[in-house]
Amino acid sequence: MLHTGILRIETGIRHGSIVDSRRLRPDESDDARLSARAGDTGACHQPRECPRVTDPVLVYRGDELASYGFGDPHPFGLDRHDVFQQELELAELGDGVEYAMPRRAGVDELLLFHTADYIDKVSRMSFEGTGFLDEGDTPALPGIFDAASDVVGTTIASVDAIMGGQARRAFIPIAGLHHAGRGHAAGFCVFNDCGVAAEYLRKQYGVQRIAYVDIDAHHGDGMFYSFEDDPDLIFADIHEDGRFLYPGTGGVEETGKGRARGTKLNIPLPPGAGDGEFAKAWEQVEAYIDRAAPEFILFQCGADSLEGDPITHLRYTEEAHAHAATALCSLADKHCEGRVVGTGGGGYNRRNLARAWTRVVQSFVEAG
Repeated sequence: MLHTGILRIETGIRHGSIVDSRRLRPDESDDARLSARAGDTGACHQPRECPRVTDPVLVYRGDELASYGFGDPHPFGLDRHDVFQQELELAELGDGVEYAMPRRAGVDELLLFHTADYIDKVSRMSFEGTGFLDEGDTPALPGIFDAASDVVGTTIASVDAIMGGQARRAFIPIAGLHHAGRGHAAGFCVFNDCGVAAEYLRKQYGVQRIAYVDIDAHHGDGMFYSFEDDPDLIFADIHEDGRFLYPGTGGVEETGKGRARGTKLNIPLPPGAGDGEFAKAWEQVEAYIDRAAPEFILFQCGADSLEGDPITHLRYTEEAHAHAATALCSLADKHCEGRVVGTGGGGYNRRNLARAWTRVVQSFVEAG
């Protein structure tokens, strides 16, 4: 039997439901507020020019991306990429979409976010091809090191394309692996492509103030705790309440630490929350990001928050994702030359993920 945390086993539940309360974080602040720096306009700070373009939305596809997954009966199967690509073709977005190929990240790029010891561990266990990289959710399958590196490299490629003026929006369906921390795997996530992308933006382009927005049903703990004390990583996350769902984190009191207190926004929703509850929460996110005036937006749009997902309990429709994508494009146009990278994140009902991700791309296209 697959020992995934999704399965309700006698010893407890990990990715699919409630977790050990020891994973919960203490109250950090009761009244922290966003502390966007005065005079930070979100202007382009990198040394090269940032041309404003109106090119199509870049959508990444290829066997390299499709190979990230864990096969049957694992929920993060190998068919998710193709199911989405088929739905996207049916949307007939024409010249509004341009397809791009994946690329593999090098170890030097992985090291921007992850520790050397952890990278070595993944490489070794990928070669051996047995066991789990975490406590039972993320199998160490043969070749998983390369597959995970392809996810990271493709997210970096999308950043390069946008910063180089080839596009303003991009979408990578098999990406947004938000549970991986700097030194560990978690919740189906081996390497954290969004974490690497944030560090890459800073090193390669001098972009400091980055907004990370996450609407996956699960809290983006790998991103949150990795940047918890970083005041320039603006974090906003709407997710199912951690008292009912893995990873058990993301309480409203978690707003950042030290100088970063007030630069993180967590909005947990109760099981059964739908589009109405999401829309109300999204108003807070939109105002929060607007005040922060970011230079770049990373958008994790996990589809496991839609009604009918087999391991979560929210009840959105794909219109929640469309609404968020449209709003983020507007904010990006206002503050950061339109720069948005969307990543697919979770989603284990194939029909749901195909529809939600397609609506994200369609919203990117319609935003211009």
